[in-house]
Amino acid sequence: MTTDTTTVDHPARRLVVAVPRPYDAAREHYESLVPEIDLHGFFRTASWQATLELAEINAPFGFMRYYRSDITAVMAGSPSSWKATQYLMGNHTIAERMFRHDPSVMLHAPLRTLLYADPDGDTKLAVDQPSLLFASYGDPRIADVGRELDALLARLITLLGGDPPPQL
Repeated sequence: MTTDTTTVDHPARRLVVAVPRPYDAAREHYESLVPEIDLHGFFRTASWQATLELAEINAPFGFMRYYRSDITAVMAGSPSSWKATQYLMGNHTIAERMFRHDPSVMLHAPLRTLLYADPDGDTKLAVDQPSLLFASYGDPRIADVGRELDALLARLITLLGGDPPPQL
């Protein structure tokens, strides 16, 4: 049994991107681009190759939704009146390419995103930059996948009608 404890300080960059649709339309568009995971389909696959093939179908733009929380509904009755939805989005076939080197990468996979309407009613997408999160593991193989996720995130932002930040 080991008694070693490790702490890792790492940089994070929160990206907050304007999405040029009203909140409800942006939410619907996001969910069409990042479809809900087909858990039953993945549970039925007989091989990793079949899993990879199903992921190509289930995540046409690279990401699937693993979780959604309607924050607006959760906060109903409180003094907070924001419209917001929180998601966990990712692709476990991509995450596996990091997980094989360090299982603790799953702390940051899938990615946590938030779609919300700001005080002016403008829709925003907030997410931490994947490459910075995954670079903190000190393994260039994991860092490479983080940069690949940056590119997929930039593509998703473009498909949502936003302008990807230059850091991606």
